[in-house]
Amino acid sequence: MKLSLLTFLVLLLGACSEHRPADAQTPTRSTAGPAPTDLRGLSVATFAGGCFWCTEEIFEELKGVRAVVSGYSGGPEKNPSYEQVSSGRTGHAESIEIYYDPKQISFATLVDVFLRAGHDPTTLNRQGPDAGTQYRSVAFYRTPQEKQEIEAAIKRVNASKQYANPIVTQVTAFTKFWPAEGYHQGYYRLHPNEPYVSNVSTPKIEKFRHTFPQLLKNPL
Repeated sequence: MKLSLLTFLVLLLGACSEHRPADAQTPTRSTAGPAPTDLRGLSVATFAGGCFWCTEEIFEELKGVRAVVSGYSGGPEKNPSYEQVSSGRTGHAESIEIYYDPKQISFATLVDVFLRAGHDPTTLNRQGPDAGTQYRSVAFYRTPQEKQEIEAAIKRVNASKQYANPIVTQVTAFTKFWPAEGYHQGYYRLHPNEPYVSNVSTPKIEKFRHTFPQLLKNPL
């Protein structure tokens, strides 16, 4: 989607780099986002694909997904703040942790959504107006089987020529996920008219909905 010069400036000066509302107060980590109270029978997947406001909403809309939490993963820094991750010096990427029922949706399907419509996996350290290693594309795996499924999916999507350029998504062993501050959780639904959300996030989410209508909890 092409952005007007005015919109682009609004994004640059507003939320696109910081992803932080002007009136937001930095909460304690205890206010970080929701996880299911009952995890029995659920599996967990972790991906990084740019701003987590967008990717959180995409996976939240999938049948079989119980909850999605925005946070940080991929770096050594313990319990990082949003400001620290935004500096690009922690090694973390904005990530999401997905709690899903493997009887309703498979890990392979989640990877397919991630690569084909969850973000642009061909841009190195960038998603749209957001640049830096904190916005890099990463598919984390917890088992050798998950690694194989991710690598197979990358080969399959590359072979399909869906994208003009090859996928640059990192395939990385999962180590730790740190939930983001509370004001990031569910941000897309709470702030639908925020300029970054309406101009950057919404077009991505609409693309996903039209690519995978059969997977939606609420069909179009």
